Amino acid sequence: MTNNSQNLSIKEKIGYSLGDLAANLVFQTLMTYLAYFYTDIYGLEANHASAIMLTVGLVAAFGFNPIIGALADRTKSKWGKFRPWILWTAVPLGVVALLAFSTPDFEYKGKVIYAVVTYTLLLLLYAANNLPYSALSGVITGNMADRNSLSSYRFVAVMFAQFFVQVFMLPIIETAGGGDKAIGIEKVMTWLAIIGTIMLLITFFATKERIVPRPEQSSSLAEDIKDLFKNRPWVIILSVTTLVFITLALKGGAYVYYFENYVGKEELTQLIQPILDTLAGIGINFFGENPVSAGFGLFNAGGIIFMILGITLSKRFADKYGKRDVFSVALFMATFFIFIFYFFSPGSVELIFLSQILHGFFYGLTIPLLWAMIADVADYSEWKNNRRATAIIFSAMMVGLKGGLSIGSALVTWILGLYKYITKEAAIAGEVIVQPDTAVQGTKMLVSIFPAIPFLIAIGLLVLYDIDKKMEVEIERDLKERRNNG
Repeated sequence: MTNNSQNLSIKEKIGYSLGDLAANLVFQTLMTYLAYFYTDIYGLEANHASAIMLTVGLVAAFGFNPIIGALADRTKSKWGKFRPWILWTAVPLGVVALLAFSTPDFEYKGKVIYAVVTYTLLLLLYAANNLPYSALSGVITGNMADRNSLSSYRFVAVMFAQFFVQVFMLPIIETAGGGDKAIGIEKVMTWLAIIGTIMLLITFFATKERIVPRPEQSSSLAEDIKDLFKNRPWVIILSVTTLVFITLALKGGAYVYYFENYVGKEELTQLIQPILDTLAGIGINFFGENPVSAGFGLFNAGGIIFMILGITLSKRFADKYGKRDVFSVALFMATFFIFIFYFFSPGSVELIFLSQILHGFFYGLTIPLLWAMIADVADYSEWKNNRRATAIIFSAMMVGLKGGLSIGSALVTWILGLYKYITKEAAIAGEVIVQPDTAVQGTKMLVSIFPAIPFLIAIGLLVLYDIDKKMEVEIERDLKERRNNG
């Protein structure tokens, strides 16, 4: 196995990170707005939206990801195994992302079919792009400290994408569409598709694959899968990834409903108006006049800013205490600041914003660690089996990510249906929608009790994860010796 041990340049780290910024313009939009888009813009019934997101999502998770992972591990080109996939999918991913958030004027059955087709294509292309992109981090460098640094760069970029989508996107959609959210979201997605495509091309040209397995390390797909299920850290991280993304999809998809239907409008306006006036004084007028969309944006902004702070501190703690222990403690604190949302009244907007900020900081500490831990699991597998199968390990993690996202997103609309939420399609034409008390209570549960549960289970599973700080050092030392001898 060749192993170029040179330190990664800042240019290459930034180039790599732009790939995740581009992918997260799509991913964050799916996580934050897909349920809302289907029920309140496109006009699907909640149960149909839930069925589409769950069924298509699980097919993508358990079908597309393993296939892409196996193909990527066996790709041979002058550009390497994983970089070509970023090149091949850059343009199609942008085009299909735009189509998935378009609102053609079909009859209801046609709308359902269109949603199924476009969402399926979007998840297929996302897997074909983001899975090889994620696996690329495992072959850019074999140095774990450099890998932690690369992960931090990557997830600062993710936070910028999340910041735009969760803070500015809803007000910009309303402004771009002149009050028509269907027109607005199509305009916004057009620009995101163009920008994202350019960023993915930059990632392709800016990066290099340095860890190349020797021919004698090649293995069959059956051997790779057998190795996976003997790898306890992989099983634990797969489970943790699934649970984390169930929570992210649950609360991320529910916040817009929470602000529309639960948070007190008068108290929210009183809190944010001085902030909006200050921003307007320096020329920042992205938030518009709607207190709900403005409050929603500022709420997300506070969480993301402190999330970025957590990301920047993550490497320092991980290098000192190890990824597993830092991840566990930080995830516990992040869970606490989700759970206490249950006790906030509609008028407790200051506490709502403060809890979001503190949650963002502690969750930010975990973000780079999860993906660095997945790369460590690939190293652990090579260490144990003397064979490297980077993409198949990352594809299994993408199964957890996509499965968690699909389950969490579907749960949002399914739970809202259980709580009698009235969708655009279910409302009487021309009638102002007034949600029943049960639906209002449902939005509260969706940002507090329900998302806290998967996080707590994940914390319990991490007790069984073997790769602590001591083992990290041992694995890195042994693999470096093997590669140098090879």
